[in-house]
Order: sequence, then C-alpha cells, then structure tokens
Amino acid sequence: MEQAKLNTWPLCEHSRFVRSRPHEWHIQTMGAGETMLLLHGTGASTHSWRDIMPILATHYRVVAVDLPGHGFTRLGSKMRSSLEHVSTDLAALLQQESITPSVIVGHSAGAAIALRLGMRTFPDATLIGINPALEPFQGLAGVMFPVVARMVAVTPGAVSVIARSLENPGRVISLLRGTGSDVPAANMNLYARLFRDRNHVEGTLMMLSQWSLDGLLDDLPRIRNTTVFITGSRDRMVPPIGAVEAAHRMPNAVVQSVDGCGHLVHEEAPEAVARRIIAALKAN
Repeated sequence: MEQAKLNTWPLCEHSRFVRSRPHEWHIQTMGAGETMLLLHGTGASTHSWRDIMPILATHYRVVAVDLPGHGFTRLGSKMRSSLEHVSTDLAALLQQESITPSVIVGHSAGAAIALRLGMRTFPDATLIGINPALEPFQGLAGVMFPVVARMVAVTPGAVSVIARSLENPGRVISLLRGTGSDVPAANMNLYARLFRDRNHVEGTLMMLSQWSLDGLLDDLPRIRNTTVFITGSRDRMVPPIGAVEAAHRMPNAVVQSVDGCGHLVHEEAPEAVARRIIAALKAN
C-alpha cells in the first residue's frame, strides 16, 4: 500500500514507520501500561484490529504491526516470509524499538507467530491465539498449494492479474463470507482496498508459499507460556478442533469458544473478544 494512502486508514493517527532490516515496518501504538502486541493473520493488516484495539488500549499499551509484505509494511526480502523468518525479523524489530510485550495476541497465522515468539523470545508473556491456524494443509494440498503460490508470486504479471480479479466487490464479499464471519461493511471495504494492492497480494502469496508449521508443531509441548485460544464456533477456514488438539499438547493452554462467530471473530464481535481477553489476563 502506498504510504500516501495511510491518512485514510483506520487509526492512522497512531501510525509510524520503522526501518528494521530487511523490512520497513508499519506500526500502530495506543494506550498506556504493560505492552500488548497484536499480530494479524495472512492477507490481513492492522485494520483487522480497528474496533478491538481501542478497547484493549484502555487497559494496555497496545502495539499492532503489519506483517512483512502486508498492509503498509514493505517486504525487504521475498525469501523471508516463512514462520521462522517472520518471527526472527519481528523479534529484531521489537528489540530495536525496546518493545517487550507481556501479552501477545495473534489471529490465525499470527497466532503461530505468537507461539514462536513466546517460546524463543518472550517466555514470560501470556499468549492469546484467536482462531489459531495450527494445522498444515493435508495430503496433496500440503505439497501443491505452497508450490502454486510460489509460482504465481514469481510469474511476471500474475500478481497484478489476481489483484485485478479481486476488484469486483462481489468477489471480496464472497471471500469474507467464506470465513464464516459476518464482518461490518467498513471492514469489507478495507479488505477490498488491500486486495487491489499488488504489493499486498504479492506479500500474501509469498507468505503462503513459504509457510510451514512443522517445527512449531514439534515444539508445542515445550511452550510453557500461559496460553488461551479463542475460537469461533462457525470458523470455516480453521476448524476449532485444531486449537483443542494443540492445547492438549501444551502444558499451560486452554480453549474458549465464541458461539455464532467465524474466523474473523475479533472483527464481528470485538467487544465480546476483548472481554474474554481481559478476563483471561486478570485470571492469570
């Protein structure tokens, strides 16, 4: 996304840009107190926290980051979009900016990053995973999908073709409804802006093409952080059973369910999710 477009982006008054190799990061910060880090999922951006962030900021200093290649964060290296590389680069950014979160909240793929950060960098942080994407693609899809995403990402013109195909508002609505969530119209419009942006589409494809959970799944029994998974009962993208199975393998993890909500539960029910987060943190 062009930085000039930032002035019409949600919570832009709390935005800043930081150079931490190899990326140029977009960060939003609001509130005061202990630090809570927010990590969005693949294909999203800081906008996904637009309604829940101000609520959380009444209790914490909240920091939201656009992941590499997403939103307004410029991808500095196309080969650093894997779980391990994103986690390493994000940890370097946080160290550079003296950001030490006591709570890390991640949605979908962002939850996987939260778990990796908690284990390796912030062992005292409480981890909150919202509809955590902790299951790899199965069978042939697990082999072919990353390869196809990679081929599309590096094929001249292919990313632009995909971005143009998503200019149809109906396509965006269909994609979002496929998550099982009924998100506000304003959020749909923001996703439409993202999907029309070539850099964002390319960043999403690069992450999909390089993503692997193998190492993280092996490490689940060694993640000792207090962890709370919040799932939407209608999630059509990430089956809630995945969070339950992951929690069973972790020493300090529990699962809560929000009835009637889908994969983007924090966007369709921000107040309910915020209440659950704050209650879980107070209980610990």
